[in-house]
Amino acid sequence: MKNKIAVYLQFNALKQHWKTEMLSGFLIFLLALPLSLGIAKASDFPPIYGLITAMFGGVVVSLIMGAPLTIKGPAAGLIVIVAGSVAELGHGNNELGWHLALGAIIVAGAIQVLMGLLKWGKYTDLFPLSAVHGMLAAIGIIIISKQAHILAGFSPMTIEGKPMTEPLELIAEFQNTLPNFFMHWQIACIGLISLVIVFVWPYIKQPFLRKIPSALVVILVSIVLVQLFGIHNTDTFKPLLSFDKALLEVLRINESFEGFNQIGTFIKFVIMFALVGSLESLLTVKAVDLLDKAQRKSNYNLDLIAVGLGNVLAGIFGGLPMISEVARSSANVNNGAQTRWANFFHGVFILIFLLVDVTFSDLIPMSALAALLIGVGWKLAHPKEFGSALKIGADQMLVFCTTVVVTLATDLLVGIGAGILLKLLLHLIRGVAFGELFGLKYEKEQTVIKVLSPLVFTNYLQLQKQLLNEDRSQELHIDFTKCHFIDHTSIESLHLLQAEFKQAGGLLNLIGLHEFKLVHRSKHHAAARSKK
Repeated sequence: MKNKIAVYLQFNALKQHWKTEMLSGFLIFLLALPLSLGIAKASDFPPIYGLITAMFGGVVVSLIMGAPLTIKGPAAGLIVIVAGSVAELGHGNNELGWHLALGAIIVAGAIQVLMGLLKWGKYTDLFPLSAVHGMLAAIGIIIISKQAHILAGFSPMTIEGKPMTEPLELIAEFQNTLPNFFMHWQIACIGLISLVIVFVWPYIKQPFLRKIPSALVVILVSIVLVQLFGIHNTDTFKPLLSFDKALLEVLRINESFEGFNQIGTFIKFVIMFALVGSLESLLTVKAVDLLDKAQRKSNYNLDLIAVGLGNVLAGIFGGLPMISEVARSSANVNNGAQTRWANFFHGVFILIFLLVDVTFSDLIPMSALAALLIGVGWKLAHPKEFGSALKIGADQMLVFCTTVVVTLATDLLVGIGAGILLKLLLHLIRGVAFGELFGLKYEKEQTVIKVLSPLVFTNYLQLQKQLLNEDRSQELHIDFTKCHFIDHTSIESLHLLQAEFKQAGGLLNLIGLHEFKLVHRSKHHAAARSKK
Protein backbone atom coordinates (compact mmCIF):
# COMPACT_ATOMS: atom_id res chain seq x y z
CA MET A 1 0.00 0.00 0.00
CA LYS A 2 2.80 2.41 0.92
CA ASN A 3 4.53 1.72 -2.40
CA LYS A 4 1.34 2.52 -4.33
CA ILE A 5 0.96 5.79 -2.42
CA ALA A 6 4.59 6.70 -3.10
CA VAL A 7 4.20 6.04 -6.83
CA TYR A 8 1.00 8.11 -6.91
CA LEU A 9 2.71 11.02 -5.16
CA GLN A 10 5.64 10.88 -7.60
CA PHE A 11 3.44 11.07 -10.69
CA ASN A 12 1.21 13.67 -9.07
CA ALA A 13 4.32 15.81 -8.52
CA LEU A 14 5.26 15.33 -12.18
CA LYS A 15 1.80 16.49 -13.24
CA GLN A 16 2.04 19.62 -11.09
CA HIS A 17 5.64 20.66 -11.77
CA TRP A 18 6.61 19.14 -15.14
CA LYS A 19 7.44 22.49 -16.78
CA THR A 20 9.83 23.57 -14.02
CA GLU A 21 11.37 20.12 -13.75
CA MET A 22 11.86 19.76 -17.51
CA LEU A 23 13.50 23.20 -17.77
CA SER A 24 15.86 22.47 -14.88
CA GLY A 25 16.61 19.04 -16.34
CA PHE A 26 17.53 20.64 -19.67
CA LEU A 27 19.81 23.22 -18.02
CA ILE A 28 21.50 20.47 -15.98
CA PHE A 29 21.91 18.44 -19.19
CA LEU A 30 23.79 21.37 -20.76
CA LEU A 31 26.08 21.43 -17.71
CA ALA A 32 26.45 17.66 -17.43
CA LEU A 33 27.25 17.06 -21.11
CA PRO A 34 30.77 18.54 -21.25
CA LEU A 35 31.59 17.70 -17.63
CA SER A 36 30.67 14.03 -18.04
CA LEU A 37 32.82 13.76 -21.16
CA GLY A 38 35.73 15.55 -19.46
CA ILE A 39 35.52 13.54 -16.24
CA ALA A 40 35.52 10.27 -18.17
CA LYS A 41 38.48 11.39 -20.28
CA ALA A 42 40.43 12.48 -17.20
CA SER A 43 39.60 9.10 -15.63
CA ASP A 44 41.15 7.28 -18.63
CA PHE A 45 37.76 5.88 -19.65
CA PRO A 46 36.41 6.26 -23.20
CA PRO A 47 34.80 9.72 -22.78
CA ILE A 48 31.39 8.79 -24.13
CA TYR A 49 30.84 6.40 -21.23
CA GLY A 50 30.72 9.36 -18.87
CA LEU A 51 27.40 10.14 -20.55
CA ILE A 52 26.28 6.52 -20.07
CA THR A 53 26.72 6.99 -16.30
CA ALA A 54 24.87 10.32 -16.31
CA MET A 55 22.05 8.79 -18.37
CA PHE A 56 21.53 5.91 -15.92
CA GLY A 57 21.85 8.33 -13.00
CA GLY A 58 18.91 10.26 -14.38
CA VAL A 59 16.61 7.84 -16.18
CA VAL A 60 16.87 4.91 -13.74
CA VAL A 61 18.23 6.07 -10.38
CA SER A 62 15.90 9.09 -10.16
CA LEU A 63 12.89 6.75 -9.82
CA ILE A 64 14.13 5.11 -6.60
CA MET A 65 16.57 7.56 -4.99
CA GLY A 66 15.97 8.90 -1.50
CA ALA A 67 17.20 12.46 -2.13
CA PRO A 68 14.73 14.16 -4.51
CA LEU A 69 16.76 17.24 -5.50
CA THR A 70 20.14 15.63 -6.16
CA ILE A 71 21.58 14.96 -9.61
CA LYS A 72 23.34 11.63 -10.05
CA GLY A 73 26.27 11.18 -12.41
CA PRO A 74 30.06 10.97 -12.76
CA ALA A 75 31.97 13.31 -10.47
CA ALA A 76 35.40 14.92 -10.46
CA GLY A 77 35.91 13.71 -6.88
CA LEU A 78 36.29 10.12 -8.14
CA ILE A 79 38.65 10.89 -11.05
CA VAL A 80 41.74 10.03 -9.04
CA ILE A 81 40.38 6.63 -7.97
CA VAL A 82 39.03 5.69 -11.41
CA ALA A 83 42.22 6.70 -13.23
CA GLY A 84 44.27 4.87 -10.60
CA SER A 85 42.24 1.68 -11.06
CA VAL A 86 42.71 1.81 -14.85
CA ALA A 87 46.46 2.33 -14.50
CA GLU A 88 47.11 -0.25 -11.78
CA LEU A 89 44.80 -2.99 -13.03
CA GLY A 90 45.77 -2.52 -16.68
CA HIS A 91 49.52 -2.06 -16.05
CA GLY A 92 49.68 0.72 -18.65
CA ASN A 93 47.12 -0.83 -21.03
CA ASN A 94 44.14 1.57 -20.73
CA GLU A 95 41.79 -0.60 -22.79
CA LEU A 96 42.40 -3.58 -20.51
CA GLY A 97 42.47 -1.39 -17.39
CA TRP A 98 39.08 0.08 -18.28
CA HIS A 99 37.44 -3.34 -18.50
CA LEU A 100 39.05 -4.55 -15.29
CA ALA A 101 37.95 -1.37 -13.50
CA LEU A 102 34.37 -2.11 -14.54
CA GLY A 103 34.45 -5.29 -12.46
CA ALA A 104 35.51 -3.30 -9.40
CA ILE A 105 32.75 -0.74 -10.04
CA ILE A 106 30.08 -3.48 -10.29
CA VAL A 107 31.21 -5.17 -7.05
CA ALA A 108 31.43 -1.80 -5.26
CA GLY A 109 27.90 -0.96 -6.44
CA ALA A 110 26.60 -4.23 -5.02
CA ILE A 111 28.33 -3.43 -1.72
CA GLN A 112 26.67 0.01 -1.68
CA VAL A 113 23.27 -1.66 -2.09
CA LEU A 114 24.08 -3.94 0.85
CA MET A 115 25.26 -0.94 2.91
CA GLY A 116 21.94 0.77 2.26
CA LEU A 117 19.94 -2.36 3.18
CA LEU A 118 21.93 -2.60 6.43
CA LYS A 119 21.14 1.09 7.06
CA TRP A 120 24.79 2.14 7.11
CA GLY A 121 24.03 5.58 5.71
CA LYS A 122 24.24 6.95 9.24
CA TYR A 123 27.95 6.03 9.44
CA THR A 124 28.77 9.08 7.33
CA ASP A 125 29.07 10.90 10.67
CA LEU A 126 31.95 8.61 11.68
CA PHE A 127 34.33 10.52 9.40
CA PRO A 128 35.83 13.70 10.90
CA LEU A 129 34.89 16.68 8.74
CA SER A 130 38.43 18.08 8.66
CA ALA A 131 39.73 14.81 7.18
CA VAL A 132 36.88 14.69 4.63
CA HIS A 133 37.55 18.26 3.50
CA GLY A 134 41.28 17.47 3.36
CA MET A 135 40.55 14.48 1.12
CA LEU A 136 38.47 16.65 -1.24
CA ALA A 137 41.16 19.35 -1.34
CA ALA A 138 43.78 16.72 -2.22
CA ILE A 139 41.53 15.46 -5.02
CA GLY A 140 41.30 19.02 -6.34
CA ILE A 141 45.10 19.41 -6.33
CA ILE A 142 45.53 16.09 -8.13
CA ILE A 143 43.00 17.07 -10.81
CA ILE A 144 44.75 20.40 -11.41
CA SER A 145 48.21 18.78 -11.46
CA LYS A 146 47.20 16.56 -14.38
CA GLN A 147 44.86 18.80 -16.34
CA ALA A 148 47.19 21.84 -16.37
CA HIS A 149 49.60 19.89 -18.61
CA ILE A 150 46.79 18.81 -20.94
CA LEU A 151 45.56 22.40 -21.16
CA ALA A 152 48.94 23.32 -22.71
CA GLY A 153 48.93 20.33 -25.06
CA PHE A 154 51.32 18.10 -23.12
CA SER A 155 50.95 14.56 -21.82
CA PRO A 156 53.69 14.06 -19.20
CA MET A 157 55.58 10.76 -19.52
CA THR A 158 57.86 8.88 -17.12
CA ILE A 159 61.42 7.87 -18.03
CA GLU A 160 60.04 4.46 -19.03
CA GLY A 161 57.73 6.17 -21.51
CA LYS A 162 54.53 5.58 -19.52
CA PRO A 163 52.00 8.33 -18.69
CA MET A 164 52.65 9.98 -15.32
CA THR A 165 49.95 9.26 -12.76
CA GLU A 166 51.56 10.10 -9.41
CA PRO A 167 50.50 13.57 -8.14
CA LEU A 168 53.96 14.58 -6.92
CA GLU A 169 55.50 13.57 -10.26
CA LEU A 170 52.91 15.63 -12.12
CA ILE A 171 53.52 18.65 -9.90
CA ALA A 172 57.30 18.36 -10.38
CA GLU A 173 56.80 18.14 -14.16
CA PHE A 174 55.57 21.75 -14.21
CA GLN A 175 59.22 22.79 -14.40
CA ASN A 176 59.24 21.37 -17.92
CA THR A 177 55.71 22.31 -19.00
CA LEU A 178 55.66 25.97 -17.91
CA PRO A 179 58.71 27.14 -19.92
CA ASN A 180 57.23 25.48 -23.02
CA PHE A 181 53.62 26.43 -22.34
CA PHE A 182 53.09 28.02 -25.78
CA MET A 183 54.97 25.38 -27.76
CA HIS A 184 51.55 24.29 -29.04
CA TRP A 185 50.26 27.86 -29.04
CA GLN A 186 46.86 27.14 -30.62
CA ILE A 187 46.05 24.50 -28.01
CA ALA A 188 47.35 26.72 -25.20
CA CYS A 189 45.25 29.67 -26.43
CA ILE A 190 42.10 27.56 -26.50
CA GLY A 191 42.91 26.29 -23.00
CA LEU A 192 43.61 29.74 -21.55
CA ILE A 193 40.52 31.33 -23.12
CA SER A 194 38.42 28.44 -21.80
CA LEU A 195 39.99 28.89 -18.36
CA VAL A 196 39.17 32.62 -18.34
CA ILE A 197 35.53 31.81 -19.19
CA VAL A 198 35.37 29.23 -16.38
CA PHE A 199 36.56 31.72 -13.75
CA VAL A 200 34.96 34.94 -15.04
CA TRP A 201 31.52 33.72 -16.17
CA PRO A 202 30.10 33.27 -12.62
CA TYR A 203 30.72 36.99 -11.95
CA ILE A 204 28.57 38.17 -14.87
CA LYS A 205 25.57 39.99 -13.42
CA GLN A 206 23.22 39.84 -16.43
CA PRO A 207 20.41 37.46 -15.29
CA PHE A 208 19.88 35.77 -18.66
CA LEU A 209 23.59 35.09 -19.22
CA ARG A 210 24.00 33.77 -15.66
CA LYS A 211 21.47 31.04 -16.45
CA ILE A 212 23.72 29.71 -19.24
CA PRO A 213 26.23 27.21 -17.76
CA SER A 214 29.83 28.35 -18.16
CA ALA A 215 30.67 24.81 -19.32
CA LEU A 216 28.37 25.23 -22.33
CA VAL A 217 29.97 28.58 -23.19
CA VAL A 218 33.43 26.99 -22.99
CA ILE A 219 32.43 24.19 -25.35
CA LEU A 220 30.83 26.51 -27.94
CA VAL A 221 33.74 29.00 -27.92
CA SER A 222 36.38 26.27 -28.03
CA ILE A 223 34.71 24.53 -30.99
CA VAL A 224 34.72 27.83 -32.91
CA LEU A 225 38.41 28.34 -32.08
CA VAL A 226 39.26 24.80 -33.21
CA GLN A 227 37.69 25.55 -36.58
CA LEU A 228 39.50 28.90 -36.86
CA PHE A 229 42.87 27.37 -36.01
CA GLY A 230 42.24 24.31 -38.17
CA ILE A 231 43.43 21.86 -35.51
CA HIS A 232 42.07 18.53 -34.32
CA ASN A 233 42.16 16.55 -31.11
CA THR A 234 45.22 14.37 -30.74
CA ASP A 235 42.86 11.95 -29.06
CA THR A 236 39.32 11.47 -30.32
CA PHE A 237 36.15 10.44 -28.56
CA LYS A 238 34.76 7.00 -29.17
CA PRO A 239 31.32 7.39 -30.78
CA LEU A 240 28.52 5.27 -29.38
CA LEU A 241 26.87 4.30 -32.68
CA SER A 242 24.33 1.94 -31.18
CA PHE A 243 23.60 0.29 -27.88
CA ASP A 244 23.97 -3.23 -29.27
CA LYS A 245 27.55 -2.53 -30.42
CA ALA A 246 28.31 -0.89 -27.09
CA LEU A 247 27.05 -3.94 -25.23
CA LEU A 248 29.13 -6.28 -27.37
CA GLU A 249 32.18 -4.29 -26.38
CA VAL A 250 31.65 -3.75 -22.67
CA LEU A 251 29.71 -6.90 -21.74
CA ARG A 252 32.94 -8.85 -21.61
CA ILE A 253 32.13 -9.85 -18.07
CA ASN A 254 34.83 -12.50 -17.93
CA GLU A 255 37.42 -9.85 -18.75
CA SER A 256 35.92 -7.33 -16.34
CA PHE A 257 36.50 -9.74 -13.48
CA GLU A 258 39.97 -10.85 -14.49
CA GLY A 259 40.97 -8.25 -11.93
CA PHE A 260 40.46 -11.02 -9.36
CA ASN A 261 43.84 -12.31 -10.55
CA GLN A 262 45.24 -9.19 -8.88
CA ILE A 263 43.13 -9.75 -5.81
CA GLY A 264 44.87 -7.21 -3.54
CA THR A 265 44.67 -4.36 -6.05
CA PHE A 266 41.14 -5.30 -7.06
CA ILE A 267 39.90 -5.31 -3.44
CA LYS A 268 41.64 -1.98 -2.78
CA PHE A 269 39.72 -0.25 -5.55
CA VAL A 270 36.43 -1.95 -4.65
CA ILE A 271 36.81 -0.51 -1.14
CA MET A 272 37.77 2.93 -2.47
CA PHE A 273 34.85 3.07 -4.92
CA ALA A 274 32.39 1.95 -2.23
CA LEU A 275 33.82 4.01 0.64
CA VAL A 276 34.80 7.30 -1.00
CA GLY A 277 31.88 7.22 -3.45
CA SER A 278 29.34 6.64 -0.67
CA LEU A 279 30.92 9.27 1.56
CA GLU A 280 30.98 11.95 -1.14
CA SER A 281 27.46 11.12 -2.25
CA LEU A 282 25.93 11.21 1.24
CA LEU A 283 27.76 14.43 2.18
CA THR A 284 26.28 16.01 -0.97
CA VAL A 285 22.81 14.79 0.02
CA LYS A 286 23.28 16.34 3.45
CA ALA A 287 24.37 19.65 1.91
CA VAL A 288 21.48 19.76 -0.59
CA ASP A 289 18.97 19.05 2.19
CA LEU A 290 20.01 22.35 3.74
CA LEU A 291 19.20 24.12 0.45
CA ASP A 292 15.77 22.52 0.06
CA LYS A 293 13.10 25.19 0.53
CA ALA A 294 10.57 22.47 1.38
CA GLN A 295 12.83 21.46 4.28
CA ARG A 296 12.65 17.75 3.45
CA LYS A 297 14.89 15.14 5.05
CA SER A 298 16.41 12.71 2.56
CA ASN A 299 16.47 8.97 3.14
CA TYR A 300 20.24 8.29 3.18
CA ASN A 301 19.91 4.52 3.11
CA LEU A 302 17.47 4.47 0.20
CA ASP A 303 19.71 6.87 -1.69
CA LEU A 304 22.69 4.61 -1.07
CA ILE A 305 20.74 1.66 -2.47
CA ALA A 306 19.75 3.70 -5.54
CA VAL A 307 23.32 4.86 -6.23
CA GLY A 308 24.60 1.30 -5.74
CA LEU A 309 22.11 -0.08 -8.27
CA GLY A 310 23.08 2.73 -10.63
CA ASN A 311 26.74 1.82 -10.29
CA VAL A 312 26.04 -1.84 -11.06
CA LEU A 313 24.19 -0.79 -14.22
CA ALA A 314 26.84 1.77 -15.18
CA GLY A 315 29.60 -0.81 -14.70
CA ILE A 316 27.81 -3.40 -16.84
CA PHE A 317 27.38 -0.88 -19.66
CA GLY A 318 30.97 0.42 -19.43
CA GLY A 319 30.38 3.60 -17.42
CA LEU A 320 32.10 5.34 -14.53
CA PRO A 321 30.84 5.15 -10.94
CA MET A 322 28.20 7.75 -10.05
CA ILE A 323 27.45 9.78 -6.95
CA SER A 324 25.16 12.65 -5.97
CA GLU A 325 27.14 15.42 -7.66
CA VAL A 326 27.30 18.67 -5.68
CA ALA A 327 27.66 21.31 -8.45
CA ARG A 328 24.84 19.93 -10.59
CA SER A 329 22.63 19.34 -7.53
CA SER A 330 23.15 22.92 -6.32
CA ALA A 331 22.35 24.24 -9.80
CA ASN A 332 19.21 22.10 -9.80
CA VAL A 333 18.00 23.76 -6.58
CA ASN A 334 18.83 27.22 -7.96
CA ASN A 335 16.86 26.41 -11.12
CA GLY A 336 13.74 26.00 -8.99
CA ALA A 337 13.41 22.21 -9.19
CA GLN A 338 11.16 20.68 -6.54
CA THR A 339 11.07 16.95 -7.30
CA ARG A 340 13.12 13.99 -8.52
CA TRP A 341 11.81 14.54 -12.06
CA ALA A 342 14.46 17.18 -12.88
CA ASN A 343 17.10 14.46 -12.50
CA PHE A 344 14.96 12.16 -14.64
CA PHE A 345 14.62 14.73 -17.44
CA HIS A 346 18.38 15.47 -17.36
CA GLY A 347 18.93 11.76 -17.98
CA VAL A 348 16.36 11.70 -20.79
CA PHE A 349 18.06 14.59 -22.61
CA ILE A 350 21.40 12.79 -22.33
CA LEU A 351 19.78 9.62 -23.72
CA ILE A 352 18.43 11.60 -26.69
CA PHE A 353 21.90 13.05 -27.28
CA LEU A 354 23.43 9.57 -27.23
CA LEU A 355 20.91 8.33 -29.78
CA VAL A 356 20.93 11.34 -32.10
CA ASP A 357 24.26 13.11 -32.40
CA VAL A 358 27.01 11.78 -30.16
CA THR A 359 29.67 12.41 -32.84
CA PHE A 360 29.36 16.12 -31.97
CA SER A 361 31.65 15.33 -29.04
CA ASP A 362 34.57 14.77 -31.43
CA LEU A 363 34.64 18.53 -32.04
CA ILE A 364 35.41 19.40 -28.41
CA PRO A 365 39.14 20.07 -27.83
CA MET A 366 40.82 18.32 -24.92
CA SER A 367 42.32 21.61 -23.69
CA ALA A 368 38.80 23.02 -23.20
CA LEU A 369 37.76 19.98 -21.14
CA ALA A 370 40.98 20.36 -19.15
CA ALA A 371 40.01 23.97 -18.37
CA LEU A 372 36.59 22.82 -17.09
CA LEU A 373 38.20 20.24 -14.83
CA ILE A 374 40.76 22.72 -13.53
CA GLY A 375 37.79 24.87 -12.51
CA VAL A 376 36.30 21.92 -10.64
CA GLY A 377 39.65 21.15 -9.01
CA TRP A 378 40.04 24.77 -7.94
CA LYS A 379 36.68 24.69 -6.15
CA LEU A 380 37.71 21.55 -4.26
CA ALA A 381 41.14 22.89 -3.28
CA HIS A 382 40.27 26.58 -3.00
CA PRO A 383 42.53 28.50 -0.56
CA LYS A 384 39.43 29.35 1.48
CA GLU A 385 39.19 25.64 2.37
CA PHE A 386 42.56 25.90 4.09
CA GLY A 387 41.50 29.18 5.70
CA SER A 388 38.25 27.65 6.95
CA ALA A 389 40.13 24.77 8.57
CA LEU A 390 42.49 27.20 10.32
CA LYS A 391 39.61 29.39 11.46
CA ILE A 392 38.00 26.41 13.22
CA GLY A 393 41.24 25.62 15.03
CA ALA A 394 44.90 24.79 14.61
CA ASP A 395 44.10 21.14 15.35
CA GLN A 396 41.64 21.00 12.44
CA MET A 397 44.20 22.64 10.17
CA LEU A 398 46.72 19.96 11.19
CA VAL A 399 44.30 17.12 10.41
CA PHE A 400 43.28 18.82 7.15
CA CYS A 401 46.87 19.32 5.94
CA THR A 402 47.97 15.86 7.05
CA THR A 403 45.17 14.31 5.00
CA VAL A 404 46.17 16.41 1.98
CA VAL A 405 49.89 15.62 2.18
CA VAL A 406 49.49 11.88 2.84
CA THR A 407 46.91 11.59 0.04
CA LEU A 408 49.25 13.29 -2.43
CA ALA A 409 52.13 11.06 -1.35
CA THR A 410 50.18 7.78 -1.26
CA ASP A 411 46.47 7.42 -2.12
CA LEU A 412 43.02 8.48 -0.91
CA LEU A 413 42.41 5.53 1.38
CA VAL A 414 45.70 5.97 3.23
CA GLY A 415 45.21 9.75 3.29
CA ILE A 416 41.83 9.76 4.98
CA GLY A 417 43.02 6.95 7.29
CA ALA A 418 45.94 9.15 8.37
CA GLY A 419 43.56 12.03 9.05
CA ILE A 420 41.32 9.85 11.21
CA LEU A 421 44.25 8.40 13.18
CA LEU A 422 45.68 11.87 13.82
CA LYS A 423 42.29 13.09 15.02
CA LEU A 424 42.06 10.17 17.47
CA LEU A 425 45.60 10.84 18.69
CA LEU A 426 44.76 14.50 19.35
CA HIS A 427 41.73 13.43 21.38
CA LEU A 428 43.90 11.11 23.50
CA ILE A 429 46.39 13.93 24.09
CA ARG A 430 43.51 16.14 25.29
CA GLY A 431 42.64 13.63 27.99
CA VAL A 432 39.95 11.52 26.33
CA ALA A 433 40.42 7.93 27.57
CA PHE A 434 40.86 5.24 24.89
CA GLY A 435 37.63 3.51 25.94
CA GLU A 436 35.75 6.81 25.75
CA LEU A 437 36.66 7.17 22.06
CA PHE A 438 34.27 4.36 21.15
CA GLY A 439 31.82 4.33 24.06
CA LEU A 440 29.52 7.16 25.15
CA LYS A 441 27.93 7.41 28.59
CA TYR A 442 24.61 9.21 28.77
CA GLU A 443 21.30 9.14 30.65
CA LYS A 444 17.79 9.88 29.38
CA GLU A 445 15.26 11.46 31.76
CA GLN A 446 12.01 12.46 30.09
CA THR A 447 12.97 15.33 27.72
CA VAL A 448 16.57 15.64 28.94
CA ILE A 449 19.59 13.64 27.71
CA LYS A 450 22.60 13.99 30.06
CA VAL A 451 25.96 13.37 28.36
CA LEU A 452 28.39 12.01 30.98
CA SER A 453 31.58 11.45 28.95
CA PRO A 454 33.46 13.13 26.05
CA LEU A 455 31.49 13.38 22.80
CA VAL A 456 33.65 12.72 19.73
CA PHE A 457 33.09 11.62 16.13
CA THR A 458 33.72 7.94 16.91
CA ASN A 459 31.02 7.70 19.61
CA TYR A 460 28.58 10.32 18.32
CA LEU A 461 26.51 7.64 16.58
CA GLN A 462 25.40 6.31 19.97
CA LEU A 463 23.86 9.69 20.76
CA GLN A 464 22.49 9.95 17.23
CA LYS A 465 20.76 6.57 17.61
CA GLN A 466 18.94 7.90 20.67
CA LEU A 467 18.06 11.15 18.91
CA LEU A 468 16.56 9.32 15.93
CA ASN A 469 13.80 8.09 18.24
CA GLU A 470 12.91 11.61 19.38
CA ASP A 471 10.04 13.66 17.99
CA ARG A 472 11.55 16.61 16.09
CA SER A 473 8.41 18.69 16.61
CA GLN A 474 8.83 18.62 20.41
CA GLU A 475 11.28 20.23 22.83
CA LEU A 476 14.40 18.28 23.78
CA HIS A 477 17.38 19.21 25.98
CA ILE A 478 20.93 17.81 25.84
CA ASP A 479 22.84 18.54 29.05
CA PHE A 480 26.66 18.76 28.75
CA THR A 481 27.43 19.94 32.29
CA LYS A 482 29.13 16.60 33.15
CA CYS A 483 30.94 16.30 29.80
CA HIS A 484 34.49 17.72 29.56
CA PHE A 485 35.18 17.59 25.80
CA ILE A 486 33.21 17.88 22.52
CA ASP A 487 34.99 17.67 19.18
CA HIS A 488 34.41 19.72 16.03
CA THR A 489 32.56 17.02 14.07
CA SER A 490 30.08 16.45 16.93
CA ILE A 491 29.45 20.18 17.38
CA GLU A 492 28.80 20.57 13.66
CA SER A 493 26.40 17.60 13.70
CA LEU A 494 24.54 19.02 16.71
CA HIS A 495 24.09 22.38 14.97
CA LEU A 496 22.62 20.60 11.93
CA LEU A 497 20.33 18.67 14.26
CA GLN A 498 19.17 21.92 15.85
CA ALA A 499 18.21 23.14 12.37
CA GLU A 500 16.20 19.93 11.79
CA PHE A 501 14.28 20.44 15.05
CA LYS A 502 13.58 24.06 14.13
CA GLN A 503 12.31 23.07 10.68
CA ALA A 504 9.97 20.51 12.26
CA GLY A 505 8.59 23.08 14.71
CA GLY A 506 10.49 21.79 17.74
CA LEU A 507 13.50 22.92 19.77
CA LEU A 508 16.82 21.25 20.56
CA ASN A 509 18.41 23.03 23.52
CA LEU A 510 22.12 22.43 24.24
CA ILE A 511 22.71 23.02 27.96
CA GLY A 512 26.09 23.87 29.48
CA LEU A 513 28.05 24.78 26.36
CA HIS A 514 28.94 28.17 27.91
CA GLU A 515 31.09 26.31 30.47
CA PHE A 516 33.47 25.09 27.73
CA LYS A 517 36.44 26.91 26.25
CA LEU A 518 37.01 26.87 22.50
CA VAL A 519 40.32 25.10 21.83
CA HIS A 520 43.32 26.96 20.37
CA ARG A 521 41.59 30.30 21.09
CA SER A 522 39.29 29.76 18.15
CA LYS A 523 36.21 31.94 17.75
CA HIS A 524 34.45 29.62 15.33
CA HIS A 525 31.00 28.39 16.40
CA ALA A 526 31.89 24.77 15.48
CA ALA A 527 35.34 24.63 17.10
CA ALA A 528 36.14 21.79 19.50
CA ARG A 529 35.34 22.62 23.14
CA SER A 530 37.06 21.58 26.36
CA LYS A 531 36.74 22.31 30.07
CA LYS A 532 40.40 21.54 30.74
